[in-house]
Formats: sequence, C-alpha cells, structure tokens
Amino acid sequence: MVMMTVNSACSKPKFLVWSLKRFMDIGFCLIALPILVPVLALVALAVITTSRGPAFFVQTRVGLGGKTFEMYKFRSMYTDAESRRDEVAQLSDREGICLKVKRDPRVTPLGRFLRRWSLDELPQAINVFRGDMSFVGPRPALTCEVAQYPEYAHQRHEVLPGITGLWQVSGRAEIGFDEMIALDLEYVRQVSVLTDVRILLRTVGAVLGGQGAY
Repeated sequence: MVMMTVNSACSKPKFLVWSLKRFMDIGFCLIALPILVPVLALVALAVITTSRGPAFFVQTRVGLGGKTFEMYKFRSMYTDAESRRDEVAQLSDREGICLKVKRDPRVTPLGRFLRRWSLDELPQAINVFRGDMSFVGPRPALTCEVAQYPEYAHQRHEVLPGITGLWQVSGRAEIGFDEMIALDLEYVRQVSVLTDVRILLRTVGAVLGGQGAY
C-alpha cells in the first residue's frame, strides 16, 4: 500500500465540496447504471468473443490519501500484456513516468476501438458507486508509477481519483507527465461541483474529438 499524509482533509469547505461531489456521483450512478447495463453486457460479450481471456481487467491503482484499490476496466489488451510491459517500455510516446504507447502491440483490435471511444472505462462507474473514485478527478495511477513520483506530485492524491479530469480534456495521452501533474494540482486547488460539471461537459467533446485516445 502506498501511503502519504493528506493535510487538507479536515477543512470544512473541502468537506462540504466532497460531500456535494459524492452526492452528485451517487446521483449519476443511480441514473446511469440502469441505462448502461445493456451496453456493458454487449461490450463484455464482444471482448470475450474476439480475444481469449476475461471481459474485465482488474488492476491495483492508487487513490485518495495514497490508499490502493482495485479498478475495473473492460479488457482492451491481450492476457499477457502485464508480463510484456518492460518489452514495450522503450516505445512510450509520452514524456515522463507514465507509459503510453500509441501503437501498443499488446492492444487487441477491439481494444483499440474501445479505447478510442473510452468504452473500456465504463466499468469504473462501479468504482464510483463504491466510493473508490469520483466521476471527475486525477486519473488513478499505478503503484509502480507513484513510487517514482517527486514529492510534490503526491498532492494529486488529496482528492478522489476520477474517470475523467482536467488533463483528460486537455489532450489525454498527448500530455506529458509534468504537465499532467500541473493540471491535476490545478484541479485539487479549485475543486468544486461547478468545476466538475464543466469538465464533464468538456469530456464529451474530448471523447468525440479523440485527441490523445490510445
């Protein structure tokens, strides 16, 4: 488990914001999950019929306060992807710690489609409902990535991680590590329900535009 101190958690203004965010997250889940069930079923069926392996991929990520949790995604890679991580590390198209490969050979043909339209992220609505994540916040990072963070970067863990966030609507995988952290910390400083609504609206355009989606 990755742990660090969260200094601002006790402030009343932030507690109120977090409470409102949680209320909004639950409300969206109650509306969205019944609608998403048929879509989730169809995508799951497509995943298991087009490549060998399970429909879902579960991975340990770092969340609020540095605590780890299990994040859900539709499987977009072949089942040996984790063991091949070092093999493709030198192919990363992104500057800094986080590995992002535009033409990653570990991604299945269906997985490329799912990633292009962010459909692989849909199961994270379950993480939001459970309270591991919010709809909006910094993307939860891998433990191996967080272990390499400079000290200041851990401030991004002062809020719940999100399915979408400020850097996702600013270029997604085309954003380098330093700029990603700067955008995440900007979000931490200005976190509010209004900010979340604005980011959610911008997310629609980011998904349709497809910039940095791979």
